[in-house]
Amino acid sequence: MSHFDLTDDQQQLQKEIRTFAAREIAPHVNEWDEKSEFPHKVVKKLGEMGLMGVIFPEDLGGAGMGYVEYVLAIKELSRVDGSVGIIVASHNSLCTNHIMLGGNDAQRKQWVSKLASGEWLGAWGLTEPGSGSDAGGMRTTAVKTDNGWLLNGSKTFITNGTYADCALILAITDKEKGVHGGISAFLVEKGTKGFRPGKKENKLGLRASDTAELIFEDCLIPEDHLIGKVGDGFRDAMRVLDGGRISIAALALGMARGALDAAVKYATQRKQFGKAISEFQAIQFKLADMATQLDAAWLLTMRAARMKDAGQKVTMESAMAKLYASEAACRICDEGVQIHGGYGFIKDYPAEKFYRDVKLCTIGEGTSEIQRIVISRELLKSAR
Repeated sequence: MSHFDLTDDQQQLQKEIRTFAAREIAPHVNEWDEKSEFPHKVVKKLGEMGLMGVIFPEDLGGAGMGYVEYVLAIKELSRVDGSVGIIVASHNSLCTNHIMLGGNDAQRKQWVSKLASGEWLGAWGLTEPGSGSDAGGMRTTAVKTDNGWLLNGSKTFITNGTYADCALILAITDKEKGVHGGISAFLVEKGTKGFRPGKKENKLGLRASDTAELIFEDCLIPEDHLIGKVGDGFRDAMRVLDGGRISIAALALGMARGALDAAVKYATQRKQFGKAISEFQAIQFKLADMATQLDAAWLLTMRAARMKDAGQKVTMESAMAKLYASEAACRICDEGVQIHGGYGFIKDYPAEKFYRDVKLCTIGEGTSEIQRIVISRELLKSAR
């Protein structure tokens, strides 16, 4: 993947994160994966580096950078371990960004500053046991009381759920109005009575990233913890996902790049029939296809990131980047295992972990099927 007109500062940032990942993450990847161990120390260090607040202003504790830098950060972390990539992506794009987009100045000062600096870890809760792609199936409710809002229900598959200091939660405030106008967003802090993390999921991949259930039982939320206007929760969530999908594309890019690097290294070292397997055309063609798909995914992702930095609407472009990058990454990681042959099936080599980890990218923050709906809807809207 060439630099594609990255500035000197952007190239330097990429280099610094690559060095950090090799030093602080790479030695622990297999152990974290085996034990499903959350990398607390690394997350703390990433906060100190400004990577827990890449896209937020410096006066709110962030790094004051843009989406191009954000893509570089997620890509370089995920190249070594997708688990670390998704922890950072979810914290930035979903929880913190929702407060940034939907909240008022007081809320930004109170919470974005803690999250962007890395002092706090954030989670974001939209998905429920009975509602994934269909947000209309949501059952978590928030009922207005004299003292605030009473929250009841549960969320599932929540990244950072067990360890988050706060969670941005979507809940029904008016069932009659449905998705558009009937869902609101609330910030729930750790330790709030009636709020607790539930089951921690035992996953196929990205095992060092925490994925858990969140449970709310008569959980009283103060009035000033409502983020945005009543009824605007779903609309704001869709704006949040426009940016979030860029980070999932970057996550896919990183893991695909890691898989390609591993495949090239193995192919040049592994000998069969008296020569390195990289000398066989069958392997060369696989590597060529992997590299081409990776660069195509990179270009789509960078287009979305640059448009986002320019303040343009990226609904279609981020969906395209997420769709193509995630599906291409799955193919690349699959071929990575194939090139390794039998060794691709064992944990002594990184190929099998990239293969397991990357699948989430076609599911999280809107499945591939949902991305196709978004893209076609935008396409037909412009045609009309």
